Amino acid sequence: MDAPLSTEAELARWLARHSRVLVLTGAGLSTASGIPGYRDKDGVRRGRTPIQGPEFRRDEAIRRRHWARSMVGWPTMASAVPNAGHRAIAELEAGGHLHCVITQNVDGLHQRAGSKRLIELHGNLHHVSCLACQARYSRAGLQPQLKRDNPELANMLAQPLPDGDAAIEPDALVDFHAPACAACGGVLMPDVVFFGDNVPPARTAHALAEMEAADALLVVGSSLMVFSGYRFCRMAAAAGKPIAAINAGRTRADGLLSLKLESPAQEVLPRLVDLLSVPAA
Repeated sequence: MDAPLSTEAELARWLARHSRVLVLTGAGLSTASGIPGYRDKDGVRRGRTPIQGPEFRRDEAIRRRHWARSMVGWPTMASAVPNAGHRAIAELEAGGHLHCVITQNVDGLHQRAGSKRLIELHGNLHHVSCLACQARYSRAGLQPQLKRDNPELANMLAQPLPDGDAAIEPDALVDFHAPACAACGGVLMPDVVFFGDNVPPARTAHALAEMEAADALLVVGSSLMVFSGYRFCRMAAAAGKPIAAINAGRTRADGLLSLKLESPAQEVLPRLVDLLSVPAA
């Protein structure tokens, strides 16, 4: 069943009626910041299947592939800045219209925009950890080392892909030197939840507790095709809590929505800030 299409004024009134709105954001919010999304407007995945977490930990060749593509794609992620949608969410939170933000994104843009009550469900790509000794590193701090150890890729240009990835041909990976932990020589892995892995239990519990405490759910920029996001819509629907969405395409939860705007989030959210800043009649 298609979700009912709504107006910005209707959504503003919907937000004003609820005091504990939980926001769930996805890749569609960050595309206006220059970070490519995973899916088209119908929710269909673009490109090849992402690297799986178990593969990364088991296979050195897979790790070389990841770090080579990350090295070339990192400038796109590193240069991304919060867009009007991120800033509007932070303003709505500061104004008391949003209670908590759960993001499926790993780009760190909500933090930089000023969101305070934030759960990064899938982690943050700006941090890296050693699988052996748990030492932590800044991803930006590893980039000079990657370029120094792999000068043949230092100035390579390639199509940017989601989450700091880039399209590189396999023959560029044969002699690639992946980074190792400076403390123990162990395997370094980004602090994100790879496909095939689970969200850490404590983070899941925190997110589910926020959903239970909320009185409404607003989905922004997500097709909800990944179950870790869709589960919040199922929880809200089972508890009789209203669900609204801002997404420029279909979502897996369209049949559960009470309101939907099929417009870019970076355009809708700032207008909601304006509408909600006007005193109620």
